[in-house]
Amino acid sequence: MKLPPSPPLSSLLIAVLLAAAGWLAISVFIVPEVPADTVASYDARAGHHALAVLAQATHHAQAGHHAPAVEAPAAVAPRTEDSAPRTAAPAGRALGAESAIGKGTVSTYAELNAQGEPQAIGIVYSSGALDGLPTDGSDFHHCFDKNGDGTVDRATECLHSYEYVLPLPDAVARRKDVPFKWVLLNWNPHGHIPPGVYDTPHFDVHFYMEPIAKIFALKAGACGPELMNCDQFAVAKQPVPSNYIHADFKDVDGVVPAMGNHLVDLTGPEFQKQPFTRSWIFGAYAGRITFYEEMVAHRHLVQQPQSCAPIKQPKGWATAGYYPTVSCLRYDPATGETTVSMERFAFRPASSPEP
Repeated sequence: MKLPPSPPLSSLLIAVLLAAAGWLAISVFIVPEVPADTVASYDARAGHHALAVLAQATHHAQAGHHAPAVEAPAAVAPRTEDSAPRTAAPAGRALGAESAIGKGTVSTYAELNAQGEPQAIGIVYSSGALDGLPTDGSDFHHCFDKNGDGTVDRATECLHSYEYVLPLPDAVARRKDVPFKWVLLNWNPHGHIPPGVYDTPHFDVHFYMEPIAKIFALKAGACGPELMNCDQFAVAKQPVPSNYIHADFKDVDGVVPAMGNHLVDLTGPEFQKQPFTRSWIFGAYAGRITFYEEMVAHRHLVQQPQSCAPIKQPKGWATAGYYPTVSCLRYDPATGETTVSMERFAFRPASSPEP
Protein backbone atom coordinates (compact mmCIF):
# COMPACT_ATOMS: atom_id res chain seq x y z
CA MET A 1 0.00 0.00 0.00
CA LYS A 2 1.23 3.40 -0.86
CA LEU A 3 1.54 5.77 2.12
CA PRO A 4 0.42 9.35 1.80
CA PRO A 5 3.22 11.82 1.50
CA SER A 6 4.49 13.43 4.82
CA PRO A 7 3.33 16.98 5.47
CA PRO A 8 5.94 19.58 4.92
CA LEU A 9 7.96 20.69 8.00
CA SER A 10 6.54 24.20 7.80
CA SER A 11 3.00 22.84 8.33
CA LEU A 12 4.07 21.03 11.50
CA LEU A 13 5.61 24.19 12.94
CA ILE A 14 2.43 26.17 12.27
CA ALA A 15 0.34 23.54 14.08
CA VAL A 16 2.58 23.62 17.14
CA LEU A 17 2.44 27.40 17.31
CA LEU A 18 -1.37 27.43 17.06
CA ALA A 19 -1.66 24.90 19.91
CA ALA A 20 0.63 26.95 22.12
CA ALA A 21 -1.33 30.10 21.40
CA GLY A 22 -4.54 28.35 22.32
CA TRP A 23 -3.16 27.23 25.67
CA LEU A 24 -1.99 30.73 26.52
CA ALA A 25 -5.42 32.12 25.65
CA ILE A 26 -7.07 29.67 28.04
CA SER A 27 -4.56 30.26 30.85
CA VAL A 28 -5.53 33.91 31.35
CA PHE A 29 -8.84 32.72 32.84
CA ILE A 30 -7.14 30.50 35.43
CA VAL A 31 -6.61 32.10 38.88
CA PRO A 32 -3.35 30.95 40.41
CA GLU A 33 -3.81 29.23 43.77
CA VAL A 34 -1.86 30.89 46.59
CA PRO A 35 -1.16 28.59 49.53
CA ALA A 36 -2.92 29.61 52.77
CA ASP A 37 0.34 29.77 54.70
CA THR A 38 1.70 32.24 52.14
CA VAL A 39 -1.36 34.47 52.54
CA ALA A 40 -1.04 34.35 56.30
CA SER A 41 2.64 35.24 56.18
CA TYR A 42 2.00 38.31 54.01
CA ASP A 43 -0.79 39.45 56.29
CA ALA A 44 1.21 38.95 59.46
CA ARG A 45 4.36 40.66 58.19
CA ALA A 46 2.83 43.83 56.84
CA GLY A 47 -0.78 44.01 57.89
CA HIS A 48 -1.88 43.74 54.27
CA HIS A 49 -5.33 42.30 53.58
CA ALA A 50 -4.05 39.40 51.46
CA LEU A 51 -7.41 37.61 51.34
CA ALA A 52 -9.05 40.72 49.94
CA VAL A 53 -6.35 40.94 47.28
CA LEU A 54 -7.10 37.37 46.24
CA ALA A 55 -10.84 38.02 46.10
CA GLN A 56 -10.17 40.98 43.87
CA ALA A 57 -7.97 38.81 41.64
CA THR A 58 -10.72 36.19 41.34
CA HIS A 59 -13.26 38.86 40.36
CA HIS A 60 -10.94 40.20 37.71
CA ALA A 61 -10.29 36.70 36.30
CA GLN A 62 -13.99 35.91 36.10
CA ALA A 63 -14.55 39.18 34.25
CA GLY A 64 -11.90 38.37 31.71
CA HIS A 65 -9.10 40.50 33.25
CA HIS A 66 -5.64 39.42 34.17
CA ALA A 67 -5.37 38.51 37.86
CA PRO A 68 -3.09 41.00 39.67
CA ALA A 69 0.13 39.52 40.92
CA VAL A 70 0.34 39.11 44.72
CA GLU A 71 3.75 40.38 45.79
CA ALA A 72 5.49 40.13 49.11
CA PRO A 73 5.45 43.53 50.85
CA ALA A 74 8.62 45.56 50.77
CA ALA A 75 10.55 45.70 54.02
CA VAL A 76 9.73 48.91 55.96
CA ALA A 77 11.92 50.27 58.74
CA PRO A 78 9.95 50.60 61.99
CA ARG A 79 9.10 54.18 62.83
CA THR A 80 10.77 55.39 65.99
CA GLU A 81 10.43 58.57 67.98
CA ASP A 82 13.72 59.92 66.63
CA SER A 83 12.65 59.31 63.03
CA ALA A 84 9.91 61.96 63.35
CA PRO A 85 10.23 65.64 64.29
CA ARG A 86 10.56 65.92 68.05
CA THR A 87 7.65 67.70 69.78
CA ALA A 88 9.41 68.29 73.11
CA ALA A 89 7.66 65.23 74.50
CA PRO A 90 9.34 61.85 74.97
CA ALA A 91 7.28 58.68 74.75
CA GLY A 92 4.72 58.51 77.55
CA ARG A 93 4.62 62.26 78.21
CA ALA A 94 1.36 64.18 77.80
CA LEU A 95 1.74 67.91 77.25
CA GLY A 96 -0.66 70.50 78.66
CA ALA A 97 -0.85 74.24 78.10
CA GLU A 98 2.05 76.11 76.53
CA SER A 99 3.21 79.72 76.71
CA ALA A 100 6.01 81.71 75.15
CA ILE A 101 8.71 82.67 77.63
CA GLY A 102 12.21 84.02 77.18
CA LYS A 103 13.51 82.79 73.82
CA GLY A 104 11.44 79.62 73.94
CA THR A 105 8.35 78.12 75.50
CA VAL A 106 7.18 76.53 78.72
CA SER A 107 4.58 73.77 78.94
CA THR A 108 2.99 71.66 81.62
CA TYR A 109 3.30 67.91 81.32
CA ALA A 110 2.41 64.63 82.99
CA GLU A 111 3.88 61.14 82.74
CA LEU A 112 1.95 58.00 83.70
CA ASN A 113 3.13 54.42 84.15
CA ALA A 114 1.57 51.36 82.50
CA GLN A 115 -1.02 51.15 85.29
CA GLY A 116 -2.06 54.76 84.76
CA GLU A 117 -0.46 55.99 87.97
CA PRO A 118 1.23 59.41 87.84
CA GLN A 119 5.01 59.22 87.59
CA ALA A 120 5.76 62.91 87.09
CA ILE A 121 3.82 66.17 86.94
CA GLY A 122 5.71 69.31 86.05
CA ILE A 123 6.70 71.99 83.61
CA VAL A 124 9.20 71.76 80.78
CA TYR A 125 11.23 74.73 79.56
CA SER A 126 12.25 74.42 75.92
CA SER A 127 15.75 75.24 74.76
CA GLY A 128 16.16 79.02 75.00
CA ALA A 129 13.29 79.54 77.45
CA LEU A 130 15.67 80.48 80.27
CA ASP A 131 17.39 83.08 78.08
CA GLY A 132 16.18 86.60 77.29
CA LEU A 133 13.84 86.84 80.29
CA PRO A 134 12.76 90.30 81.50
CA THR A 135 15.36 91.71 83.85
CA ASP A 136 13.12 94.34 85.38
CA GLY A 137 9.53 95.47 85.68
CA SER A 138 6.38 93.41 86.01
CA ASP A 139 3.19 92.55 84.18
CA PHE A 140 1.52 94.78 86.85
CA HIS A 141 -1.40 92.40 87.27
CA HIS A 142 -1.57 92.97 91.04
CA CYS A 143 -1.36 96.56 92.23
CA PHE A 144 -3.06 98.57 94.99
CA ASP A 145 -3.10 102.26 95.85
CA LYS A 146 -1.98 101.67 99.41
CA ASN A 147 -1.40 105.30 100.38
CA GLY A 148 -4.69 106.46 98.85
CA ASP A 149 -3.22 109.27 96.76
CA GLY A 150 -5.29 108.34 93.74
CA THR A 151 -2.45 106.89 91.71
CA VAL A 152 -0.61 103.57 91.70
CA ASP A 153 3.14 103.78 92.14
CA ARG A 154 4.33 100.81 90.13
CA ALA A 155 7.64 100.76 92.00
CA THR A 156 6.12 100.36 95.47
CA GLU A 157 2.44 99.44 95.03
CA CYS A 158 2.63 96.51 92.61
CA LEU A 159 3.96 92.97 92.77
CA HIS A 160 7.06 92.72 90.62
CA SER A 161 6.36 89.47 88.86
CA TYR A 162 5.35 87.98 85.50
CA GLU A 163 2.70 85.27 85.77
CA TYR A 164 1.76 82.40 83.45
CA VAL A 165 -1.40 80.31 83.94
CA LEU A 166 -0.80 76.80 82.58
CA PRO A 167 -3.44 74.07 82.93
CA LEU A 168 -2.14 70.53 83.31
CA PRO A 169 -2.91 67.95 80.60
CA ASP A 170 -6.32 66.25 80.80
CA ALA A 171 -4.55 62.94 81.54
CA VAL A 172 -4.27 64.12 85.14
CA ALA A 173 -6.34 67.32 85.44
CA ARG A 174 -9.66 65.52 84.89
CA ARG A 175 -8.95 62.74 87.38
CA LYS A 176 -10.47 62.75 90.84
CA ASP A 177 -7.55 60.80 92.30
CA VAL A 178 -4.99 63.42 91.20
CA PRO A 179 -5.56 66.65 93.15
CA PHE A 180 -3.32 68.90 91.00
CA LYS A 181 -5.09 70.72 88.16
CA TRP A 182 -2.97 73.61 86.89
CA VAL A 183 0.27 75.51 87.33
CA LEU A 184 0.81 79.16 88.15
CA LEU A 185 4.34 80.02 87.06
CA ASN A 186 5.85 83.29 88.26
CA TRP A 187 9.07 84.85 87.01
CA ASN A 188 10.49 87.27 89.57
CA PRO A 189 13.32 89.34 87.99
CA HIS A 190 14.44 90.71 91.36
CA GLY A 191 13.03 88.00 93.61
CA HIS A 192 10.87 89.00 96.57
CA ILE A 193 10.81 89.16 100.36
CA PRO A 194 12.48 88.42 102.69
CA PRO A 195 15.52 90.48 101.70
CA GLY A 196 18.80 88.61 101.82
CA VAL A 197 17.01 85.30 101.24
CA TYR A 198 14.74 85.23 98.19
CA ASP A 199 15.67 88.59 96.64
CA THR A 200 17.40 87.00 93.67
CA PRO A 201 15.96 86.23 90.20
CA HIS A 202 13.91 83.06 90.46
CA PHE A 203 10.83 81.13 89.44
CA ASP A 204 7.87 80.19 91.63
CA VAL A 205 6.23 77.01 90.29
CA HIS A 206 2.84 76.58 91.99
CA PHE A 207 0.97 73.30 91.47
CA TYR A 208 -2.64 74.18 92.35
CA MET A 209 -5.43 72.01 93.70
CA GLU A 210 -8.02 74.81 93.80
CA PRO A 211 -9.84 76.06 90.65
CA ILE A 212 -8.28 78.95 88.76
CA ALA A 213 -11.30 81.21 89.35
CA LYS A 214 -11.07 80.81 93.14
CA ILE A 215 -7.38 81.67 93.18
CA PHE A 216 -7.74 84.76 91.01
CA ALA A 217 -10.58 85.93 93.25
CA LEU A 218 -7.87 86.64 95.87
CA LYS A 219 -7.42 90.37 95.37
CA ALA A 220 -4.80 92.99 96.12
CA GLY A 221 -5.31 95.25 99.12
CA ALA A 222 -3.66 97.09 101.98
CA CYS A 223 -2.71 94.18 104.26
CA GLY A 224 0.55 92.32 104.64
CA PRO A 225 3.90 92.87 102.96
CA GLU A 226 2.54 91.54 99.65
CA LEU A 227 -0.50 93.91 99.41
CA MET A 228 -3.42 91.55 100.04
CA ASN A 229 -7.10 92.35 100.49
CA CYS A 230 -7.50 92.61 104.27
CA ASP A 231 -10.53 90.33 104.65
CA GLN A 232 -8.92 87.67 102.50
CA PHE A 233 -5.62 88.13 104.31
CA ALA A 234 -7.32 87.06 107.52
CA VAL A 235 -8.92 84.02 105.87
CA ALA A 236 -5.58 83.02 104.32
CA LYS A 237 -3.95 82.97 107.73
CA GLN A 238 -6.43 80.52 109.24
CA PRO A 239 -4.29 77.66 110.55
CA VAL A 240 -4.05 74.37 108.68
CA PRO A 241 -4.81 71.26 110.80
CA SER A 242 -1.54 70.07 112.30
CA ASN A 243 -1.60 66.66 110.60
CA TYR A 244 -1.99 68.23 107.13
CA ILE A 245 1.31 70.13 107.23
CA HIS A 246 4.84 69.14 108.25
CA ALA A 247 5.89 70.83 111.48
CA ASP A 248 8.85 72.62 109.87
CA PHE A 249 6.61 74.80 107.66
CA LYS A 250 5.60 78.09 109.27
CA ASP A 251 3.28 81.02 108.54
CA VAL A 252 5.46 84.05 107.79
CA ASP A 253 2.69 86.39 106.54
CA GLY A 254 3.52 85.43 102.96
CA VAL A 255 -0.07 86.02 101.74
CA VAL A 256 -0.09 87.06 98.08
CA PRO A 257 -2.93 88.10 95.73
CA ALA A 258 -3.92 85.42 93.22
CA MET A 259 -1.91 82.87 95.21
CA GLY A 260 -2.75 82.53 98.91
CA ASN A 261 -0.58 82.00 101.96
CA HIS A 262 2.93 80.56 101.66
CA LEU A 263 4.05 78.27 104.48
CA VAL A 264 7.85 78.25 104.52
CA ASP A 265 10.38 75.71 105.83
CA LEU A 266 12.49 77.87 108.12
CA THR A 267 15.04 75.05 108.54
CA GLY A 268 16.01 75.35 104.86
CA PRO A 269 19.64 76.16 103.98
CA GLU A 270 18.74 79.65 102.70
CA PHE A 271 17.77 80.53 106.29
CA GLN A 272 21.10 79.19 107.55
CA LYS A 273 23.18 81.81 105.71
CA GLN A 274 23.59 79.67 102.59
CA PRO A 275 22.77 80.94 99.08
CA PHE A 276 19.26 80.22 97.90
CA THR A 277 19.12 77.61 95.12
CA ARG A 278 15.75 75.90 95.56
CA SER A 279 13.09 75.66 98.24
CA TRP A 280 9.86 73.73 98.79
CA ILE A 281 6.72 75.55 100.01
CA PHE A 282 3.17 74.55 100.86
CA GLY A 283 0.34 76.97 100.05
CA ALA A 284 -2.82 77.45 102.08
CA TYR A 285 -6.10 79.31 102.18
CA ALA A 286 -9.01 79.05 104.66
CA GLY A 287 -7.22 76.32 106.61
CA ARG A 288 -6.71 74.08 103.54
CA ILE A 289 -3.60 73.16 101.60
CA THR A 290 -4.22 74.65 98.17
CA PHE A 291 -0.90 74.29 96.35
CA TYR A 292 2.53 72.70 96.34
CA GLU A 293 5.42 74.88 95.20
CA GLU A 294 8.96 74.51 93.97
CA MET A 295 10.85 77.79 94.17
CA VAL A 296 14.12 77.73 92.21
CA ALA A 297 16.79 80.32 91.47
CA HIS A 298 17.42 81.14 87.82
CA ARG A 299 21.16 80.77 88.24
CA HIS A 300 20.60 77.24 89.51
CA LEU A 301 18.37 76.21 86.60
CA VAL A 302 20.84 77.40 83.96
CA GLN A 303 23.56 75.22 85.53
CA GLN A 304 21.82 72.19 83.98
CA PRO A 305 20.80 70.47 87.22
CA GLN A 306 20.16 66.75 87.62
CA SER A 307 18.77 66.32 91.11
CA CYS A 308 15.77 65.35 93.21
CA ALA A 309 15.02 66.42 96.77
CA PRO A 310 12.62 64.78 99.23
CA ILE A 311 9.39 66.58 100.07
CA LYS A 312 8.74 66.65 103.80
CA GLN A 313 5.51 64.73 104.25
CA PRO A 314 2.59 65.57 106.53
CA LYS A 315 0.95 62.91 108.67
CA GLY A 316 -2.40 63.13 106.89
CA TRP A 317 -4.23 64.44 103.84
CA ALA A 318 -7.63 66.08 103.64
CA THR A 319 -8.42 64.53 100.24
CA ALA A 320 -7.52 61.05 99.04
CA GLY A 321 -5.30 60.91 95.98
CA TYR A 322 -1.80 60.68 94.55
CA TYR A 323 0.76 63.01 96.14
CA PRO A 324 4.47 63.45 95.34
CA THR A 325 7.32 62.49 97.64
CA VAL A 326 10.19 64.18 95.76
CA SER A 327 10.73 67.26 93.62
CA CYS A 328 13.17 67.12 90.71
CA LEU A 329 15.15 69.44 88.45
CA ARG A 330 16.48 67.90 85.26
CA TYR A 331 18.31 69.12 82.16
CA ASP A 332 18.14 67.02 78.99
CA PRO A 333 21.29 67.54 76.86
CA ALA A 334 19.65 65.82 73.86
CA THR A 335 16.88 68.42 73.60
CA GLY A 336 18.11 71.38 75.65
CA GLU A 337 14.96 71.10 77.79
CA THR A 338 14.82 71.69 81.55
CA THR A 339 12.07 70.22 83.70
CA VAL A 340 10.77 71.10 87.16
CA SER A 341 8.67 68.24 88.42
CA MET A 342 6.95 66.45 91.28
CA GLU A 343 7.66 62.72 91.21
CA ARG A 344 7.44 59.34 93.02
CA PHE A 345 3.76 59.68 93.73
CA ALA A 346 2.07 57.64 96.44
CA PHE A 347 -1.64 57.19 96.97
CA ARG A 348 -2.78 58.70 100.28
CA PRO A 349 -6.15 58.01 101.91
CA ALA A 350 -8.11 60.89 103.38
CA SER A 351 -7.85 61.40 107.13
CA SER A 352 -9.69 63.50 109.66
CA PRO A 353 -8.17 66.84 110.71
CA GLU A 354 -6.33 67.16 114.00
CA PRO A 355 -5.91 70.32 116.09
